[in-house]
Amino acid sequence: MAPSHAKRSPAALDGTPGALDQLIAQAKLAGGRGAAPVHLWNPDYCGEIDMRIAADGTWFYMGTPIGRKPLVKLFASVLRRDPERFVLVTPVERIGIAVDDAPFVAVEMVVEGEGCGQTIAFRTNVDDVVEVGAEHPLRFETDPVTGGLKPYVLVRGGLEALVNRAVFYDLVALGVENRGAEGAFFGVWSAGAFFAMAPMGEIAGLR
Repeated sequence: MAPSHAKRSPAALDGTPGALDQLIAQAKLAGGRGAAPVHLWNPDYCGEIDMRIAADGTWFYMGTPIGRKPLVKLFASVLRRDPERFVLVTPVERIGIAVDDAPFVAVEMVVEGEGCGQTIAFRTNVDDVVEVGAEHPLRFETDPVTGGLKPYVLVRGGLEALVNRAVFYDLVALGVENRGAEGAFFGVWSAGAFFAMAPMGEIAGLR
């Protein structure tokens, strides 16, 4: 909920179709072609809008899926992760939205080369393409429900993409053993960096 001193925006709070149109217009003015420079903007926080990104990457407005991909890509272009919440940011307002897991989903993988010289790239559901490496690292978390691994890749500015299950199987197929000072780990190489999934003794469930 917005602090009592925060500027309250009709687009953020009234939940009407007109409010969504207003937000779309502001997002278009902010950029709309690729990621906008949201890190440079610090407008007032205007409260929350009834918008949610589900774990599978589907965007919802007032409980209804947003079926138009260009519109989803427009909103994604002004998305930012603040310490407190995910927000849509334009030069004139900052609006909170709900995100169930990661805001994006990696839906396609391309591999060039092999072994420690290979490069892995992902395409997200909003058509961002990122090359895994120092600027776009992979990380792996344990799913508290299934106990399996959940892989994430950093897209930009603290915004990650969850690698979907089908692509994760292909990623695991690229896995190799790497031994270092901390022991032997199973993981993948990309752009000269090794990204560990799990210790070698725990990889039975990954293959």
